[in-house]
Amino acid sequence: MRPSFPILAVQTAVALAVALAGTAPALRAQSDTAISRAEVAARRAAFAERVGNGVVVAFGGRALVHDFSTFYQLAAFRYLTELNEPDHAMVMVVRDKVPSTTLFLTKLEPRSAFYYGQRTDSANSVQRTGLPGRSYDALWPVLDSLVATGLPFFHIPDVETMDFSRNDTLTRGQEAVKALARKHPTLTVRNAMPHVLAVRGKKSAAELALIRKAVEISSEGHRAAMLTANPLHEYELRAALEYEFTRRGAERPAYGSIVGSGYNGTTLHYMRDMDPVKPGDLVVIDAGAEFRGYAADVTRTIPVSGRYTAEQRQLYSLVLNAQLAAERNSKPGMSIRAAADSSVVVRTKGLAALGLIESEEAQYDPPWRVDCVASPASCKQANLWMIHGISHGIGLAVHDPLQGDQNGGKFAEGDAFTIEPGIYVSTRALDVLPDTPRNRQFKAKVLAKVKQFENTGVRIEDDYIITEKGLERISLVPREMDEIEALMQRRRVIQP
Repeated sequence: MRPSFPILAVQTAVALAVALAGTAPALRAQSDTAISRAEVAARRAAFAERVGNGVVVAFGGRALVHDFSTFYQLAAFRYLTELNEPDHAMVMVVRDKVPSTTLFLTKLEPRSAFYYGQRTDSANSVQRTGLPGRSYDALWPVLDSLVATGLPFFHIPDVETMDFSRNDTLTRGQEAVKALARKHPTLTVRNAMPHVLAVRGKKSAAELALIRKAVEISSEGHRAAMLTANPLHEYELRAALEYEFTRRGAERPAYGSIVGSGYNGTTLHYMRDMDPVKPGDLVVIDAGAEFRGYAADVTRTIPVSGRYTAEQRQLYSLVLNAQLAAERNSKPGMSIRAAADSSVVVRTKGLAALGLIESEEAQYDPPWRVDCVASPASCKQANLWMIHGISHGIGLAVHDPLQGDQNGGKFAEGDAFTIEPGIYVSTRALDVLPDTPRNRQFKAKVLAKVKQFENTGVRIEDDYIITEKGLERISLVPREMDEIEALMQRRRVIQP
């Protein structure tokens, strides 16, 4: 629980609601943009095509009880079933690339409905998905019988991480894999997640419509943050934008919203959002809404005072130009890596021009283990101020696969992704460098300039889709400095 400040945050959100009254209707009751049963069946067929032959076991998300947390369905399970209820499982038997899928459904005890509300019953789940359903109690006898067929076994991990299931823990799925190994020592259970990710890359028209809606809601949330006047703390900005997400029909933020002012804005995944905001500081706001399971991911960097300083304008212009360079190189058939490289070139040239690095090719000795001879690009001084990649897919996960993972690294129609260059300047980056002759020279030459831009973090992130016509930016919240300043001049004073 956050200490002592919820009333301020609520007052800010309520006051903002009054300020925004009339700008848009309440959208909670809007109609679903549903994924059809036929489309979900086609997903399973594409997945089965990759599996060939085998038994695939997948577990959905668990009902969360601790602190009455909100249930979240796992993306892979939802992709293959479109079932958004907790505690169920799926078994797919694939023979000659043809899938036969059965749901194993957990029955909700009648008393639980008084605590957690009614859940879709088994009959309705079967009707909605078009898949046969059995009691969850039948799962293990069915799995044991399928082992006897000699078909290969696969599982889809039921923990999803930013790096797409590289890690797993003892969840229901992992416990099931271990139990199968104990009961059937000669059985090998393979990870089927790569096959799921491969078919998730290309987004359908229905998926793109949901992504567009998530991005539209996110953009309005960022506008709400820009219109929040005289905020005292970072959490008030977060309250304003997340209130707008909810008001417009989002189920939840797609990830933990990042609101970092001043020094905190130089931390990539700053999550505390409890510090006061100060006039003259920049605030990095990285926040996206989730709509019908689909995520947006938008970042803006705004001035607390409503006006950018001269130094802030220099860094902001550099980051925006880097984003525009990547946009120009993000078209069907073009290399995803080339788009990223074009952004790096722009930022590196700009950092050299500002005196934040010695030259475009200058190197330093990083604080982590890197072989600068084998990987000279990893040791460029520019990397000290550019600490992350510039793009990732979006979809059912905020870091979703792209078709480039399967087609040789090319953009293709149906891709949905971000472009998010950033630069983060703080003397703490110099403080952690090893004490080497090369680093001492580097620090001596750039320290004065670093102090000039001290605690200035700038990230600009937009969402895009590749259409038959080319690249389309779908996050239309203001990003030019003059546009942001003009919008922020409309702020209304909110009394705490």
